[in-house]
Amino acid sequence: SNGLCTLQGFLPSEDCMHTVNAMRALGIKIEQPEPTTLIVHGKKRVLNAPKEEINCGNSGTTMRLLAGLLAGQTFESRLVGDAGLSRRPMDRVIAPLCEMGASVVAEGPDETPPLRIRGGSLRGIHYRPPVASAQVKGALLLAGLFATGKTTVEELLPTRNHMEKIFNYFLVRTAAEGDGSVTIFGDQVPESRDFAIPGDISSAAFWLVAAAAQRRGHLLVRDVGLNDTRTALLAVLLRMGAQVREAVEDVDQVEPRGIVEVTGLPLKGTVIQGKEVPRLIDELPILSVAGALASGKTIVRHAQELRVKETDRIAAIAHNLRTMGAHVAELSDGLEIHGPAPLHGARVASFGDHRIAMAFAIAGLFADGETIVQDAECIRESYPGFEGVLEEFTNPKRMQISTPVIGSLTPTPPEAT
Repeated sequence: SNGLCTLQGFLPSEDCMHTVNAMRALGIKIEQPEPTTLIVHGKKRVLNAPKEEINCGNSGTTMRLLAGLLAGQTFESRLVGDAGLSRRPMDRVIAPLCEMGASVVAEGPDETPPLRIRGGSLRGIHYRPPVASAQVKGALLLAGLFATGKTTVEELLPTRNHMEKIFNYFLVRTAAEGDGSVTIFGDQVPESRDFAIPGDISSAAFWLVAAAAQRRGHLLVRDVGLNDTRTALLAVLLRMGAQVREAVEDVDQVEPRGIVEVTGLPLKGTVIQGKEVPRLIDELPILSVAGALASGKTIVRHAQELRVKETDRIAAIAHNLRTMGAHVAELSDGLEIHGPAPLHGARVASFGDHRIAMAFAIAGLFADGETIVQDAECIRESYPGFEGVLEEFTNPKRMQISTPVIGSLTPTPPEAT
């Protein structure tokens, strides 16, 4: 942007801090007077060449969005990640950024990181990504800021629209079309503005499912983001039989925010497929746990993107559910889960994936016996403090809990099934 921006509600997770440190390495001054507050000093799109390679940790979002940002710079940079990120495909951003005029080379096998990027004079393009990915869309829109002409991304299926909302809030001219495409007009400098970041519904999802799956369970989540491209989870829980109420309380800033209230009732199986999948891709691990606890069959289809996340999440979910006693069939693009399963405690693997670790920590609440999630430190990538909230969630004497995600939590401890 062209000046000072104060961001409230920042989550100091490992993934978010990798993004902050990457921007600092590119010459952007970022102060952090409190853990959840950032003061960003904008430089009108002008970045400095980094003195060394930029470490994105395990964050695919960081790497792909940075690739779009760096494509419009005049210097060369190198993006690296940990072992998990180094297995993830980057061809989906490499091809369009090269088409725009940048040089982006994947140094790993099969178009995987590290990425070496040399920016150039970019030209706007019309691009239809081969996969429904908000990360690809975001990378191209960021690159489009530096391009001549207009850059249009025509999506196969609607994905999260946070980038478009951020651009509009920062007074960057964009246009959304009825065919699912979004256009950004080049050579613009965002206006500096302050804003407050709402709670993350993907993090709240673990507690929402836990409440929905327990008889008489009740959970109230406050100050959570209610962007309609992120709330498909709530529709699924409603279909499965839970009582769900959401209410938008504030639409003044970037994102609508408000409350979500869930009351647990006996769940029944459902089908998750098609347009719904990109809008809850990160919630599928915990929804699969809900499927194992529900009566009947739960089917997840068109979710092949799960195979190229931090781990192969389809295989990881199937493996851990079977280990805990569930009947699961692994499909090429999803899962078929037969419930209700009398889950038993077990030693399960996180596979180095934060969402797998958290999903099976919740599964352990409903299992008979002790459940141990191995290598659970990966949870810190997206949700520091998860373990503390988990302890509070099972404590009936504590009726109010304050976290970056949950402002008010009124749980009933789950009964083992």
